[in-house]
Amino acid sequence: MDVNQLQRRWFDLTASLFREGFLDDQYTQLQQLQDESNPDFVFEVVSLFFDDSERLLNDLATALDQPVVDFRKVDAHVHQFKGSSSSIGAQRVKNVCIAFRNYCEENNREGCWRCLQQVKHEYALVKSKLESLFRLEQEIVAAGGSVPMME
Repeated sequence: MDVNQLQRRWFDLTASLFREGFLDDQYTQLQQLQDESNPDFVFEVVSLFFDDSERLLNDLATALDQPVVDFRKVDAHVHQFKGSSSSIGAQRVKNVCIAFRNYCEENNREGCWRCLQQVKHEYALVKSKLESLFRLEQEIVAAGGSVPMME
């Protein structure tokens, strides 16, 4: 596949991520911080998000699985997850975290479990889609092209 076709696929995939609400403008702002001196900036930031998210999801499951749930602790984990998802523009993950925090305030264990399942689902989706985007970016570079920027 030639560079132009790969770049068109990149634009289409990126546009769908925004259109479907997976990403918001924060992701665009991250891309604008990437330059020749730090060409892997977005990949590195998002990889840190993936690592943090795996840990936070495990911490949340552990906290909710206690005989007596410390909802303040659960809320602190959710707050951290909301912040990290916001920082990379993972809009759908962030939105589930907002609902999750409401259940924490209500000390609603069942609501928290449902939100945990939902946040795991949204996280898995955005992770898969961003991994596809990064693979496509690698293909573009390998074909001798440069990764486009979103407007």
